[in-house]
Amino acid sequence: HFHAVSSFGEKYDSLADIIFVGVCLLKILPVIHLPQWAILWIVLIAVIKAINLWSSHVYHRNKLFLHTIANKITGAMLFLTPLVLIWIQLDYVLPVVCTMATFAAIQEGHYIRTGKTEEM
Repeated sequence: HFHAVSSFGEKYDSLADIIFVGVCLLKILPVIHLPQWAILWIVLIAVIKAINLWSSHVYHRNKLFLHTIANKITGAMLFLTPLVLIWIQLDYVLPVVCTMATFAAIQEGHYIRTGKTEEM
């Protein structure tokens, strides 16, 4: 909104996102039962994100996590998922969240490889 961006904030925002997702997984996974297909899908998304991180280092000599709209929507969906589980079953929520996260990860990789990182 204010277009106030710093390299420090950008890097630590991404680190905070990783820590947030990790802590959420550690706290939520023992409480809910994820189907095997969901675990495999989440691992696939993590592999794509790791490849993106490696690609950003190779192509730009910098480790980048892009703050695209798709990544922001994915983050919001991850944040809201535990709240909507009161009304909607996990089997219906997981495919939607995983689809968005997959799209965001693939889009991020495309942007890294085509050099569209300056716009993010």
